[in-house]
Order: sequence, then structure tokens, then C-alpha cells
Amino acid sequence: MKYFLLLASEAAEYGPWEGRTPESQEEEMAKHFAFGEACEAAEGVEFVSGEALGDGSMATTMRVVDGEHTITDGPFAEAAEQIGGFYVLEAPSLDVVVELAKILPGYDIDIRPVMDVG
Repeated sequence: MKYFLLLASEAAEYGPWEGRTPESQEEEMAKHFAFGEACEAAEGVEFVSGEALGDGSMATTMRVVDGEHTITDGPFAEAAEQIGGFYVLEAPSLDVVVELAKILPGYDIDIRPVMDVG
């Protein structure tokens, strides 16, 4: 089954990527690299995709209200948490994904199965 992992962090705790020290950036990236290596080593796990995302100030939000599309700049909702990136894994079980996700930095991680609707 495929699983989607959405990575969110408390903006006040970590601050924007550009404002972090090089040491802090290296420490966080090392955890992402370790996660990738652990995925490669795990039996039955395939790393499908993963990307870092621009911060909420770079977002464009499209909403449909009464059948009309509206476009606004900025994140979907005002929140202290910022979406930082995502991963998609093919894995034999949720338990395997949860164990692998523990390697990542201290994000709030929303893990969801990817539904096969085709």
C-alpha cells in the first residue's frame, strides 16, 4: 500500500529555513538522508516520492464558493504550523511507515494511506 506523509512543523519553534544556522540545516538534512537510507534498507519499502515545499507565504490557495473560483495568495489557513514537505512510500504496513517516520526531525507528521480509486 502507498502512504502519504505530510510534514508540518511549529513555525515558532523552528523558524523559516532561510533563518536557521547552517549547523541547524545540516542537522535536519542528515535526518532526512537517514530516513531515505532506512527506507532503502527496509524490506518491502519503496521510496516513491518526496519534496521540500516553499513556506506558506509562497502558497496560492484556490477555493470554490457558490460555484465561483477564487484565488488568494498565502496559505490555506492561518496557523502556527507550516507545511514543510511530504513523502510517498510504498510499504507493507502502517507500522513499518510509523517506525521509519520516527527517524525524521520532530515534525507533526500526518500519515495517510493513498487510496486506489482507479
